[in-house]
Amino acid sequence: MKKHFHNHVFTSESVSEGHPDKVADQISDAILDACIKSDKTAHVACETMVGPNVVVNMGEITCRGFESIDTDKIARRVVKKIGYDNPDEQFCWTNLKYTSYVHGQSPDINRGVTRTTKERQGAGDQGMMFGYATNETECFMPAAIVYSHALLKMFAELRHSGELDWLRPDAKSQLSVVYEDGRPTRIDTVVLSHQTTCAGAKKANYDILRDIAQDFLAKTGLLTPKTRFFVNPTGKFVIGGPCGDSGLTGRKIIVDTYGGMSAHGGGAFSGKDPSKVDRSAAYYARYAAKNIVAAGLADRCQIQVAYAIGVDKPVSFCVKTFGSAHGVTNEQLEKMLAGGKVFDFRPYALIQDLKLLSPKKWSYEDTAAYGHFGRDIFPWEKTDKVAKLKSLFS
Repeated sequence: MKKHFHNHVFTSESVSEGHPDKVADQISDAILDACIKSDKTAHVACETMVGPNVVVNMGEITCRGFESIDTDKIARRVVKKIGYDNPDEQFCWTNLKYTSYVHGQSPDINRGVTRTTKERQGAGDQGMMFGYATNETECFMPAAIVYSHALLKMFAELRHSGELDWLRPDAKSQLSVVYEDGRPTRIDTVVLSHQTTCAGAKKANYDILRDIAQDFLAKTGLLTPKTRFFVNPTGKFVIGGPCGDSGLTGRKIIVDTYGGMSAHGGGAFSGKDPSKVDRSAAYYARYAAKNIVAAGLADRCQIQVAYAIGVDKPVSFCVKTFGSAHGVTNEQLEKMLAGGKVFDFRPYALIQDLKLLSPKKWSYEDTAAYGHFGRDIFPWEKTDKVAKLKSLFS
């Protein structure tokens, strides 16, 4: 029977590494990296707030050796790396005011996570997390969010190299993709808002940005003569970054995940150590969903997993394949996940499986800009369960 799909346009946005919220996310995750390096048993929930020449850290951190971690220095390094190096812009690594109000983790939370037997480590909080994968792109991610991220990352590289030295760090992109018969067929609209210097705020430069974006997106095969482009549509974007708007850790959860194509449990990622299942279980759910799709069991897969604080095993699973499954039911996939023999969703087990406390070729700071998913450097993107899944459901 032929499947009937609703033809539609779907839109996702991305924000650059210099967006105020992403500045906050990167500082929080850089501090997390330092804590894990000092103490693999560290419990970290680090929040960052940024504004005009201000960086403030709050939250709870319990970490051996934390007194030797210079969070002020870390924050300034991140701000410098992003490119906020001009004091005239009212946010600069050299003269920002840094304040920390970090305190230790609540013992009431800690008693649920710490166990005499480490394998029985409980979830760091209650909640539900989602993982998603689709075979519409090579990285098993929705097209709109993948290309929104890629566009901004490309412009960041041109800015850092000095090729476009009139660009500044803050930027947003937005792509609207047309779906026909369930597949992306063309890009309908591209919106790009990129901070520039005063000298760069002119139509000729905006035309250059449009031409570069057009050439870059042409590689997707989804660009057509009808694709509309809006570049700095207000006519000027000079005041940006934390000077133009405040930033907070965890405000870009849809940008961080699937661009709105999948459900979201509401929990943010950055600044949290992997005992917080908001982060680690969302990574593991992506890992499971990607392997299910890569194994050809479904064209699309969304996994919901739910936890109770202090309890090691998930309280529920829900799988949706949106009518795209091949030879397997949602119920069978749920039973497989609950069995724990292919994917073990207990906090201790998933942390060990993905080596979340011993990152080698990646850091948590790396995750904090341009998406947590669809990038091969991260261990939750591996597809090492494909053969086992094929064998199980053959």
